Amino acid sequence: MKSEAVLMRIHIGESDKYEGKPLYKKIVEVLRENKIAGATVFRGILGFGKSSVIHTASILDLSEDLPIVIEVIDSEEKIEKIIPIIEKYVKNGLITLEKVKVINYTAKGE
Repeated sequence: MKSEAVLMRIHIGESDKYEGKPLYKKIVEVLRENKIAGATVFRGILGFGKSSVIHTASILDLSEDLPIVIEVIDSEEKIEKIIPIIEKYVKNGLITLEKVKVINYTAKGE
């Protein structure tokens, strides 16, 4: 299955919450509820954002707010539809989009 798609990256902090729950979990739940093809959450070991505060996993300077990146790939139509919903939850962060070419998308048992 080769096709054009859109990659959305959502950059937030590990300490970001929504109703007491980690924000990244809430975002993944919303993506799943909206039938997005898939999402992956990555935890960074070092980074900084608009505030220029460095967040690190270094044992000498352990941060409780490491960078989190959620990658989402689906059709442009579905991504454009979900953006306004995701923007409601992301109060501090960055959302980017880029076009990608899907080479292979399969699931066990297909």
